[in-house]
Amino acid sequence: MLSLLDATVPYIDRFKGIRISTRPDCIDEEILNLLKSYRVTSIELGAQSMDDTVLSANDRGHTAEDVRKASGLIKHFGFELGLQMMTGLYRSSDELDRHTAREFIALRPDTVRIYPTIVMRGTRLDELYQAGVYRPQLLDEAVDLVSTMIPLFENEGIKVIRVGLHDSETLKTDRLAGPYHPAFRELCESRIMLNQAIAMLSGKEVGAHTLCVNPKSRSKMTGNKKSNLIALKERGYEITIQEDASLGDREILILP
Repeated sequence: MLSLLDATVPYIDRFKGIRISTRPDCIDEEILNLLKSYRVTSIELGAQSMDDTVLSANDRGHTAEDVRKASGLIKHFGFELGLQMMTGLYRSSDELDRHTAREFIALRPDTVRIYPTIVMRGTRLDELYQAGVYRPQLLDEAVDLVSTMIPLFENEGIKVIRVGLHDSETLKTDRLAGPYHPAFRELCESRIMLNQAIAMLSGKEVGAHTLCVNPKSRSKMTGNKKSNLIALKERGYEITIQEDASLGDREILILP
């Protein structure tokens, strides 16, 4: 840790600060004083879950209380707090993942990252998967779940700065199963807009309707391979999309 921090010293004046990530059980006052002296400004915790049974089953080596204590210390010392969670872990469920999201919100982090669990070759999850003990989420299941979490955080003023894994050579060669997609966040935001459109159209007559969205949100409203338009058509709605740059991201206006 010190060798990495020492390497930043000649360059730190060019930047606003340093962002690091670590384990919840690696945080104490001594470490935080040291990090502050090196002008670290943001600390992310790999919390992954706030259910102790799930944490134990996945050999995380820390507890939910460790996350709470570390988060409190980080905020007390004036650092920006980031929390990272994983959905679909071994012995977790959609409800337990939503519990983690609610617990995160109670800790008032500045940022959150959401990573659906991917089975990688040579891991314990690989063994559990091959033995039929662990069933990873399907892509559509993960999109359904995460698309409900993003608004929860955003409505509380918590930035969701990453959804899904970055593409990498390791993922290409060693991924065995799990809900990976290179544009996972786009799929989730598209699902958010579909759910919003369904709610807004509920009670309206079936037939032709025009939805107005920001130009940058057009592809999200259309959906991957026009999936949202198809889903709405199956409900009896023939949708035309118009653009309005004055609308916010993912904001939808139904024209009269």
